Amino acid sequence: MKYESQKIAFAYFLTAMILFVVQVSGGLLAGWIYVSPNTLSELLPFNIVRMLHTNSLVVWLLLGFFGAAYFIIPEEAEREIHSPKLAYIQLAILVLGTAGVVVTYVFDLFRGNFLLGKEGREFLEQPLWVKMGIVVAALMFLYNISMTVLAGRKTAVTNVLLIGLWGIALMFLFAFYNPANLSLDKMYWWYVVHLWVEGVWELVMASILAYLMLKLTGVDREIVEKWLYVIVATSLFTGILGTGHHYYWIGTPGYWQWIGSIFSSLEVIPFFLMMVFSFVMVWKGRREHPNKAALLWSLGTTTLAFFGAGVWGFMHTLHGVNYYTHGTQITAAHGHLAFFGAYVSLNLAIFSYAFPILRNRDPYNQVLNMASFWLMSGGMAFMTFVLTFAGTVQTHLQRVLGQNYMDVQDQLHVFYLMRFGAGVAVVLGAVLFVYAILVPRREVISAGGPVKLSPAE
Repeated sequence: MKYESQKIAFAYFLTAMILFVVQVSGGLLAGWIYVSPNTLSELLPFNIVRMLHTNSLVVWLLLGFFGAAYFIIPEEAEREIHSPKLAYIQLAILVLGTAGVVVTYVFDLFRGNFLLGKEGREFLEQPLWVKMGIVVAALMFLYNISMTVLAGRKTAVTNVLLIGLWGIALMFLFAFYNPANLSLDKMYWWYVVHLWVEGVWELVMASILAYLMLKLTGVDREIVEKWLYVIVATSLFTGILGTGHHYYWIGTPGYWQWIGSIFSSLEVIPFFLMMVFSFVMVWKGRREHPNKAALLWSLGTTTLAFFGAGVWGFMHTLHGVNYYTHGTQITAAHGHLAFFGAYVSLNLAIFSYAFPILRNRDPYNQVLNMASFWLMSGGMAFMTFVLTFAGTVQTHLQRVLGQNYMDVQDQLHVFYLMRFGAGVAVVLGAVLFVYAILVPRREVISAGGPVKLSPAE
């Protein structure tokens, strides 16, 4: 570790991993409720479980992004973080807000209160006071990293990362605008939800991935930066107007069906480029890096993101197809693999790379770490296929033949059982990952004293 302030990342990564385990556990419970709908229906209704599952996903991913920034920027800018104290205060505010959200959701506190109670907007249900806390924390973060970058060396990695992180904060401001008109509400709601995950988050993803390729492969910075700028350009070109695929059926003018269909079809391009980029960098690489687990997660990120966000997104993004598939289990299939591939795997890749450095150790438990990759990725891939078949059956029976929604759900029971089994694999993989990252490997005792296992073990 070159800079002392990179240690800030450890606290962020640790908090993120705790929420990661909470998130996948909540997802497993939600999956079981699909199998047995009355499970905990009085104590913890499905809508609350789902809110905890989706909100904890967003929070731990953001904590991972913030931690990655605090880890990467000192090294790229060649100077310490402007104010480590401010970074820890920011983390405390985010943890307090997360705890407040959980308590408010679970116990349904302050119902109807505009400041303290939860709002009724999907993914943006956080109480107003939590939203204000998020903005304060975001401003502290942006000030801290911007001052660091402006005073230090500027690179393509820091520039793109900074633009992405500023974009996250600015787009979140639309969460405060809640017009009475439902069509208008949904238009601006997607400014947060879509322009995060299919816009500025892609910039964060590309910059972190570029940093990992620099470190893991040894390819010249000039080559990596050229790829990075091309990926960023295609992400913004396709992602911004690609928002139109959410405007098909919310009461907006008909031209959005063509804009959304055309530009969202092109959204597969940046994910394809990221996949090609990562494999070409490894192929061209001159460095045999000992951290094979981080490299596996990096390659897995781009591959799974291409299929989840790219291919599965394209499958039902054309308005003529989306008319039938919108809101079915096909949407869930796309959403699960896209999030896991693009952002969950990215965070786990930077965790795998950074933790040995932050703990001043060689990479350890790599076999277990790589096993967790295959367990989680395999489970998520199987879940995606199961939900795709379930969504296809649901679309035909419900949207084409016109059968009753609940009757169709009964016929999907076997798919939900398989989805739950896939969820068990994902949770086991998540627990195995946390163990592999945090628990030091055993030393082999020989006649000459303790002998370290090789980095690949």
